[in-house]
Amino acid sequence: MSPRPPEPPFREPPPQRERRPQQGPRDPERLYVITGGTDGADRAPLDLVTLIVAHADPPPAVPPEQGAVLRMCRTPLSTAEISAYLNLPFSVVTVLLGELLAAELVQARAPVIRSAVADRSLLEAVMHGLQKL
Repeated sequence: MSPRPPEPPFREPPPQRERRPQQGPRDPERLYVITGGTDGADRAPLDLVTLIVAHADPPPAVPPEQGAVLRMCRTPLSTAEISAYLNLPFSVVTVLLGELLAAELVQARAPVIRSAVADRSLLEAVMHGLQKL
């Protein structure tokens, strides 16, 4: 009789993760709560490149998402960036920003558009400044 080969050590299968419904930003109930149940009819007319700047720190009673917007917008951020950072749809972010604008906690600014051609007087001033060096 030949000796039996050693058996591999017994390993338990890895535990199966319980699959729960995704509790992410796409959860309609969560989005409804964040927007306060408004239908968005009174949404501020904002586009993706509108810059938002906070005037003050978030008050204690402000909802968490609006507090996050106020903390993020100490320096100007576009509405598209706010939407991406919060991982919320743009339509929800415009409702949040509309409430903050109405409460005068933030200011909406048009984006800075740089001209394609530099101003001639500015170029001449730079040139004269460089020549004086």
